[in-house]
Amino acid sequence: MVNIEDFIKRLEIILDYYNLNASSFADKIGVQRSSLSHLLSGRNKPSLDFILKILDVFPDVDLYWILNGKGTFPKNAEEFNTRERIINQVSEQNIPALASDQIISENLFSELKNTVLIPALETKKSDPINSPGEAVASEIDTIVIFYKNGSFKSYVPN
Repeated sequence: MVNIEDFIKRLEIILDYYNLNASSFADKIGVQRSSLSHLLSGRNKPSLDFILKILDVFPDVDLYWILNGKGTFPKNAEEFNTRERIINQVSEQNIPALASDQIISENLFSELKNTVLIPALETKKSDPINSPGEAVASEIDTIVIFYKNGSFKSYVPN
């Protein structure tokens, strides 16, 4: 069951995200302004048709998020956060900038087919036993595979 108060809060988040007032939002999704006003005031409950219109006009709105708050808004926020973490890891490990640029390219794998992003050797700067120029073998921490549909899987070797 949809909690109306929480639904209204999520609807207001959508309005803020797209920088719309209630009237322009109602016009965009093709409902009467009074219908949206009644919904925002808590007088009426959202119809299935109303929710489907929102999903149709604003593809970043996730059905489960707007109905019960589960999931993310915008839809690609989780994917964006994952890519940001990878880019931060890349920059922390001093991997060449070209590799991090390719991670956020339009088509993730278009230019990466034969490119290795994680170097096989790295210098340990804090290890006093190894001289600064001496390379040591790195262990793989996590392997992330991105699919064309935007999903991904993480593998952690044993």
